[in-house]
Amino acid sequence: MRIIVTGANGYIGRHVVKTLLSLGISVAAVDKETTHIDSRAERYAIDIFNENVDIYSLTNKPDILIHMAWSDGYNHQAISHLQNMEKHFLFCERMSAAGIKKIICMGTVHEIGYHVGVVTEKTPCEPKCLYGVAKNALRQALFSKLLSKTCIIWIRVFSVYGDDLHSNSVFSKILSSDKCGEEFFKLNSGYNRGDYIQVERLAEQIAVTAIHEDSSGIYHCCTGQPITLREMVDSFIAENHLTIKAQYGAFPERSYDSPEIYGDNTKIKRIMKDNGLW
Repeated sequence: MRIIVTGANGYIGRHVVKTLLSLGISVAAVDKETTHIDSRAERYAIDIFNENVDIYSLTNKPDILIHMAWSDGYNHQAISHLQNMEKHFLFCERMSAAGIKKIICMGTVHEIGYHVGVVTEKTPCEPKCLYGVAKNALRQALFSKLLSKTCIIWIRVFSVYGDDLHSNSVFSKILSSDKCGEEFFKLNSGYNRGDYIQVERLAEQIAVTAIHEDSSGIYHCCTGQPITLREMVDSFIAENHLTIKAQYGAFPERSYDSPEIYGDNTKIKRIMKDNGLW
């Protein structure tokens, strides 16, 4: 088995590559830069949107694509999400036409929009930010056009933490603010409940889903357990022995933030159990 991972130099991508390698998988790791990619992987500095490059042949005809490449993921209203959505689809279409047997593509809880409670495969999607709109459209396009010839697995991710020096999350910003000597870190109320997963555990779920024999569909890679932002932030500050203090209520909630949202992880629990990892 050979797997190509796009966005392999990114926050989550580098962990997925490392996990696949630990499972003995041959990995072609692709990104515009390859600085942070595990040296055991075959690394390719490629612009995946360049239609003149035969990426499938160049990376020695992999069996599976894990498509994680995406820009401006932390800027939810960036126009680039809409501008690049078609390019992502065309890249996946080219890889499917070339011979890829399975495409695993990264989704996001922001496809759902405002929702209270558990998110299942059948939960309607009404995205409220451009990031969610673009990801939702890509999912619909892949299932509409490529499903007849390629297994399509859509991995929906919720909230991620861990390896925080290399992310752009709230936890990364808390570390940066503490290092700068700031006394307070301003947040919203912190009472919203989300589904938080460690990046290493997320990478494990993504990697095992990729190599597991399963059918097309939506897979929620998450814990299935909601927890408040307050609990996460307070624990993070204590565990890292930071001096900065959380200032809750300094900002209002975003209009598209749900008071409680978490994933139904029935599928991923089964897959992980099948591999002795749950």
